[in-house]
Order: sequence, then structure tokens, then C-alpha cells
Amino acid sequence: MRIGYLECFSGISGDMLLGALVDAGVDFARLRETALALDVGADLVLRQVMRGGMTATKVDVLTPENRAVHEHPHQEPHEHAHHEPHTHGHEHGYSHAHSHEEHAHHANGEHTAHKHEHSHAHHRSLSTILAIIARAPLADAVKAQATRAFQLLGEAEAAIHNIPVETVHFHEVGAVDTIVDIVCAAQGCAELGVDRWMASSLNVGSGTVKCDHGTLPVPAPATLALLSDAPVYAAGAPMERVTPTGAALLRMLDVHYGALPAMRVKATGYGAGGRDTPGQPNLLRLLVGEAADEAGREEPIAVMEAVMDDASPQLLAYVSELLLEAGAWDVYRTPVQMKKGRSGIQMTVLCKPELVPALREVMLRETTTIGLHWRVEQKASLAREFTPVQTRWGPVQMKIARWASGEVANVSAEFEDCKRLAKEHGVPLKRVMQEAMLVCVAETEKEKRG
Repeated sequence: MRIGYLECFSGISGDMLLGALVDAGVDFARLRETALALDVGADLVLRQVMRGGMTATKVDVLTPENRAVHEHPHQEPHEHAHHEPHTHGHEHGYSHAHSHEEHAHHANGEHTAHKHEHSHAHHRSLSTILAIIARAPLADAVKAQATRAFQLLGEAEAAIHNIPVETVHFHEVGAVDTIVDIVCAAQGCAELGVDRWMASSLNVGSGTVKCDHGTLPVPAPATLALLSDAPVYAAGAPMERVTPTGAALLRMLDVHYGALPAMRVKATGYGAGGRDTPGQPNLLRLLVGEAADEAGREEPIAVMEAVMDDASPQLLAYVSELLLEAGAWDVYRTPVQMKKGRSGIQMTVLCKPELVPALREVMLRETTTIGLHWRVEQKASLAREFTPVQTRWGPVQMKIARWASGEVANVSAEFEDCKRLAKEHGVPLKRVMQEAMLVCVAETEKEKRG
């Protein structure tokens, strides 16, 4: 399994991700073709910069408004944190209908403000932006990813301002930059061919951001809404480190958060933010590699437990069914000895961590327990697939588990299928199961030989 791991020790933004992708091996020419294919008057420029004494890749979106900045490469553009060099700052150039955003960032003691004195005609609606993406001559998967990111951005803004998502508008300059950032990031991630995206906890920064709604703490409201339950912290000089576009890209990639997994690193990329910041390298690091453990996919798993000595077996069987229907991976019961020598039952539930609140409610409502506990562990599992095989008595569904190399690790027959055929044809269940296994093994051997 190919893993992409984002180390967000200094946050993440659109330009940082693009830089990291190129630095990790994505062809910059492909990203530039993608930007031009959008037909929004934008291009990409590439340069190598120093951040904290390290060389990193900086990718900027070039528009007619900021073209003059790049015609004088000896001048370092004035940028805020990870903001790309365009006249209105970075990704906060969007606002809802009839709103003209004003932003000021307090970073390292500096105070700068940008007033957007533009009419509503200089804003683009969400539907207009989605239409731009839809008509671009790009792969459907890339357009689908980019569309999802913009919808997430629009929904976050709509919720913050309590307006319909259809009325959300993005400032023209900020919209062009954000369109290019998101679509090119979707293209670059597709080029890498990553199966699973992961990230460290996010350094969101600190300080304040000033808009037409007043002075608000970092992270900005849209960023906070998009990050949802992602693990965050603040470190380094006060500045905005995770931007709304960065947060939307993390959601677009369906990133899982956790420690660096066991992997064989094949490529490393450093993407630079807008300026060099003392004491905290303004970088995003991307590691790309293969899962080191042939056991394959690793993911967090929640283990919930409750012990009861006053619940009937019938009740516990019923609750087990409810938990499985509600999404639990597995439910099992273990006899235990409780205080005062009483016999009891420990009910254990395995599930996705995000399902803990819902399944916890089921256990507290339906069983006799008045308390329970849970923990989050790591789960490793083989890739699996389901395929039917034809026995002399009828079809049987088979579950095939494979190593990361694609080699078959385990095969098992669907018990209910075998039981049904055994009853229908009056043959021993073990004969049906044995034949299903033999047929499946023969077919997998044939597949191996090609």
C-alpha cells in the first residue's frame, strides 16, 4: 500500500502542498498544464527558496494582478505566513454575497491590512467556480476531488454566515488562486498514486485575523469549521499556519491523523510557505512510501468494554445485534469473575473511533451497565476481496485476503452460502466447504500463472 504522509509542523496551505508535491517528484509541467487548462488567466511559477536554512520548493499562482511581482525575482514579495503573493493576501479572498472582506494578520509583531474595495461584480459564485472545474479538460477523478474541496469551502462559509450555500461568493482574485491551488493539488496527488493519505497533528498557529466581521483568533472560522475533529495545536511565532484552502485539501484527501506509520520512504518533498520565519521553518514535509508491514493497511480501532453481572443472555444477544447494525466491526462476550465472587459478562465492542459516541449510547441505553470504558489502538489488516466460485451444488461467495504484494494470504468460504447448499442438496456441510476451497485455490493458482 502506497502512503502519503504530511508532516504539518508548520501548518499547511495550498502553495505549500503544491511545492511539496513537486519536490517529491510530481512533474511541474503537468501541474502547469492543469493550471492553464482551467482557462482562468492563471499560470504557475516554480522557484527554489530557503526556509530555516533548508532548500525547499515554492510554487506560486501567477495572475495578471500579481505578474509584476514575479517580473522582479530579486525582490522577495511581502507575504503573510503561507500566503501566496497576490495583492489581496491568500485564501481568505472569498466572502459571501455582498460582503467585502478585510483581513489583517498579526505575525511576528507586524500588522498589515488589505481592504477589498470591489463590487459584487468582482466576485464569483460557487456554482460558477464548479462550472469552471467541470468544463476543464481534466480527468474525472481530479475534477471530482476539486469539486468536493470547493463544496466543503462553500458549506463552511455558508454555515458561518448563516446563508444558503448557493449565495456564497468568492472574491475574483482569491477565487482564481484558490481554484488553481485546489485543482492542481488534486492533479498532483493523483500523479503520486497514493492509496492512503495521513498527517501529523496540525500546527494551526496563533494570533488574530481581522475581517469585516471583526477581529477573530487564528485559526480563521472557515479553517476551524473545515478541520472538524482533526488534532490541532499552536506553536511558534503568532501567525496563521493552516489556511482554509489547506484545511479543505486535507478534507478532500480524506486524511487520517496519527503518528508516522511503518513505511519504506521512496520520496521526500519540502513545500515552502510564503516567507522565512525565524525559529520555525515555514515548511510542509511530504513523505511517500510503501507500508513496511506486509500485514498491510493500518488504521485506528476503538475498543469499548463494559462488565455486567445482572444482564440476561437474551438481552446481551439482542444488544450485540443492535451494535453490529449500528456499524460495530465486532462484538463479543467473555465470562469474567467480578467482586464478591460473582460471575459476570464482559461485552467488548470493536469499531471505528468516530462511532464511539453512537455505540456508547446504545450500550448505556440497552444494557444494565451504568458505566463503560474505551481506548483507541492500532489495527493492521490484510487487503480483502470477495468473489463467487461455482461448486457442483451452486455458487459460494469466497473471501480472499492478500499481502501487499498481491499474493493470496488466506481464503475462506461464506458459511451461510455453504450451509444453504448443504441443506438444499442433502450433503454434508464440510463437503460443500471443502469443494468451495478447492475451486477457489485452483482459480487463484491459474490467476498467478497468468
